[in-house]
Amino acid sequence: MQLELNQLIIPPGQELLLKNVPWPMLETILDELGETRAARLSYSKGMLSIMTPLPEHEDDKEIIGDLVKVLLEELDIEFRALGSTTFKNEKMAQAIEADECFYIENEAQIRGKKRIDLNVDPPPDLAIEIDITSRTRFDNYEGLRVPEIWRYNGRRLEINVRQADRYIESEVSPHFPSLPIVEVMHKYLEGSKIVGRNATMRAFRNWVREQLNSKDGN
Repeated sequence: MQLELNQLIIPPGQELLLKNVPWPMLETILDELGETRAARLSYSKGMLSIMTPLPEHEDDKEIIGDLVKVLLEELDIEFRALGSTTFKNEKMAQAIEADECFYIENEAQIRGKKRIDLNVDPPPDLAIEIDITSRTRFDNYEGLRVPEIWRYNGRRLEINVRQADRYIESEVSPHFPSLPIVEVMHKYLEGSKIVGRNATMRAFRNWVREQLNSKDGN
């Protein structure tokens, strides 16, 4: 099986699926495409997906990622955001590049590391996927044991929590249990398209502080 990567053109918003891709070929594809490419890859037991995101997809990814950073900052929780880093495990035959991901509980374990090896390192604590043109499959995440996944489809945030080797939809994020994240995320994402990124972050930070103060007051 051969793939001419230098001739590979995937229109934004489209997905290319390749079957029966052996692990050595996946490694070759990752090397040849490089780390600065626009395309995102996911791989599960021989099935390889290559997708080129739309600008809308990237906008939502950046804003949600920044909102999560505000949450963690206001809660004074150390974290490490690793964007679309490639996470892979040959033994599990899984590889994934989330739209955004965070180390939170396990941040100290990977602090300062230039390379993450899932054979010895934990997976990200939180992964974020923007499902504008497709719906994220959980195969990769189940295999890599990522504890929590957020999926945003342009209208609603969906929180999925790993329980007994599968994902269960939840109205509450285990990372932010006291905050109604599902209720407000779409509001602030839409607001950013009207008032801009910085104004949105200020408004969201104020909202988080109000929520935390009200909890303390009780």
